[in-house]
Amino acid sequence: MEKHFARMKGSLWRAVEVMDSKHIERVLTSYVLMVGCFVGLAGLHRLYNKKYGTGILWLCTWGMFGIGQFFDLFFVPSMVDEYEAKLLIKQGVSPYGTPTRYPYAAATAVEVPKVSQEPLMLQVLKAARDRGGQITVTQAVLDTGADFPEVENALKDMVKKGYAHIDNDPVKGTVIYDFIEL
Repeated sequence: MEKHFARMKGSLWRAVEVMDSKHIERVLTSYVLMVGCFVGLAGLHRLYNKKYGTGILWLCTWGMFGIGQFFDLFFVPSMVDEYEAKLLIKQGVSPYGTPTRYPYAAATAVEVPKVSQEPLMLQVLKAARDRGGQITVTQAVLDTGADFPEVENALKDMVKKGYAHIDNDPVKGTVIYDFIEL
């Protein structure tokens, strides 16, 4: 159990160290724009993070009479996270870092039948075992021959059931599924 908590702590610190500088810059810029409330321009930080409706409301009501402005001191990081998540989705990347739009194959493409008759979860587990207990979605697709949505759903099911934990590679930033028992 102690080893598990040490792993969680290590992955948390790696995630903090790998934080994107643009994310930090956007959070700091949002806080600087909040200072605009002292000259009657409350809500600039909301407009900056593409929350136009509440940004205009904040401008017209002086940050909901200061109360909303005060609460935003705590909500700015989540506003920035939400804005960045929307940007990723627009670019075709899921919050897990995998593509959400798959190019369609040409009409001449032939669908290759799956070689193994084993259940997909078992194939993914064997592939993770061969890779030291950790696997990415792309590696699982290559090892099993299944397509991305199938593998993603299988891995998400395993996470929900407690068989795996989600982590990030500290260098590449890719999503890694960690099977602690392997």
